[in-house]
Amino acid sequence: MKIYVLEKGLTMVGKPWEIRQKLKEYSKEFDTVEEWLNANQALSTKNSTKKVIWLDSKSSK
Repeated sequence: MKIYVLEKGLTMVGKPWEIRQKLKEYSKEFDTVEEWLNANQALSTKNSTKKVIWLDSKSSK
């Protein structure tokens, strides 16, 4: 599964059950997707407009 964090949103790529699982996991820490994006953007560098979060070590090739 991959999550692409963009400037104004995100794209989750994976099987439906993986996406539901990640959303459930993130809902424990953040109330809304907007809060999660804001927290994630605060951590990202200003030079990068696209950030890929690899959730499976096998996918990081």
